[in-house]
Amino acid sequence: MKRRKLSTEELVEGIRSGNRVILSRAITLIESNREEDQRQAEDLLQAILPDTGKSFRLGITGVPGVGKSTFIESFGTLLTEKGKKLAVLTIDPSSQRTKGSILGDKTRMEELARNPNAFIRPSASGSTLGGVSGKTREVMLLCEAAGFDFIIIETVGVGQSETHVHGMVDFFLLLMLAGAGDELQGIKKGIMEMADSVVINKADGDNLKQAKRAKAEYQNALHLFPANPSGWIPQVKTCSALDKSGLEEVFEMLTKFQTQVVGNGFFDKNRANQQVSWFKENLNELLKISFFKKPEVQQRYQEKLQEVQSGKTPALNAAHDVLNVF
Repeated sequence: MKRRKLSTEELVEGIRSGNRVILSRAITLIESNREEDQRQAEDLLQAILPDTGKSFRLGITGVPGVGKSTFIESFGTLLTEKGKKLAVLTIDPSSQRTKGSILGDKTRMEELARNPNAFIRPSASGSTLGGVSGKTREVMLLCEAAGFDFIIIETVGVGQSETHVHGMVDFFLLLMLAGAGDELQGIKKGIMEMADSVVINKADGDNLKQAKRAKAEYQNALHLFPANPSGWIPQVKTCSALDKSGLEEVFEMLTKFQTQVVGNGFFDKNRANQQVSWFKENLNELLKISFFKKPEVQQRYQEKLQEVQSGKTPALNAAHDVLNVF
């Protein structure tokens, strides 16, 4: 039986009351590409805006196999034990061939998924560059309006997504493994520059000695980068998500960071800059959609595509020709 569509007022009321089912339905609405849904989504975002902006937003990234899911589950459990309401937004890689998505995060974080103070929402990255869902920011606002005061955004892995996530969070955490000498070679300089902290996971058992050595090497590497505009000095920590050791130190670091950046005014300034970037990204996306909606543009686009492929027309000339039709 088809579910009745909820009105914007019902969605707002359900979100504010912390109803998980209604929150999930609101997120589905936000992620929908249907025009009717998009119009309602805009009304919904406008209505819940006064209830947003009160959470701490944490971005977590790291190469596959570093233990992001285990870390988030263990750290998330610690946060809930401290009385925090936690939302975890995980981005699943969509297949470029089938456009399907694994969406397996709830099975990867079983303990956290059962936690009444935690909410896990996997989203497919779709065609968005670098593995960040195109509506992650909007989903984050819904979670804030629902009363979650700590939001974690997990990226697919090291790549384009880091720049996107960095632009929507307060603190950017790079999860790494020991073996820094080798690992540093495979990490893009830009990602290290963005990190507010490097946390070396799996620092247990036989890895403990290696993790301590890696900590010193990462700390030295971070000193080579330009100063953080927030005034924060990036820190390196070690932990074991499996043994749940070192997680308290990570929490204390985040608390210290928040106190510092709120105190010096960077927190609000950074949020304001992120809002402007968000506006520009949305405008670019809407222009692109509007552009390709016109039948005459689509027709000329296909004509010029064939000309460019066959070498008859330079790409720049073809692009200008299609733009002129618009």
